[in-house]
Amino acid sequence: MLKMLRPLLARGLDPLAGALARTPITPNAITVTGTVGVAAGALWLFPTGHLFAGTLVCWFFVMADMLDGALARVKGTSGVFGAFLDSTLDRVADASVFAGIAAYYVFGGHSRLLAGLAVFCLVSGALVSYAKARAEGLGLRCDVGLAERSERMVIALVATGLSGLGVPYVLSAGLWLLAVASTFTFGQRVLAVRKEAAAAGPAAGPPGATPATGATPAAGTTGATGADSGGIEWPD
Repeated sequence: MLKMLRPLLARGLDPLAGALARTPITPNAITVTGTVGVAAGALWLFPTGHLFAGTLVCWFFVMADMLDGALARVKGTSGVFGAFLDSTLDRVADASVFAGIAAYYVFGGHSRLLAGLAVFCLVSGALVSYAKARAEGLGLRCDVGLAERSERMVIALVATGLSGLGVPYVLSAGLWLLAVASTFTFGQRVLAVRKEAAAAGPAAGPPGATPATGATPAAGTTGATGADSGGIEWPD
């Protein structure tokens, strides 16, 4: 849903990316810095009850992390490893946010049920991303999804920030919404892949695989779909 805004956001970031392109800063450095910032804000501030401050820190570094792709385009350094690193570290950032929320409930003496719900959101969100990654690794399309990563992060951070400002029940409501939306999205993707696989027939398999077995290519060969993939990627 929010992915429709990405081209607009990308154009807005181009001037800043152009300025950064004249410095030694690399896209991968921005990716790593953004992930470390989100993890630090979520795992340090959320468990100690500083929900609003933690949300501001996480939001700043999430926005900063969006610069890596724009900078890579300007510098002409887009590549397989950059795409792999960005997708993989996105999972670290996601896990940090929900682990921090779960720790807030546990260490603050709040509801253990909601702590478990935060962990469920972490796991279900990872499954949503993995379903798409695995499908694309098998050469199948999996573009459906009610709650992709952008939506999940927006809901989680907005709910956490508002809770930090004293709005009652908003964080628990946000977690329940995320749990339902992520489960629904996972189901959407499983059904979409089932339909794609049925249409493709028994010869379906990873690009370069033998039709009879669907075995993956040997090490060192191409086994990914698209220019941004390096084997099985973890997309939205």
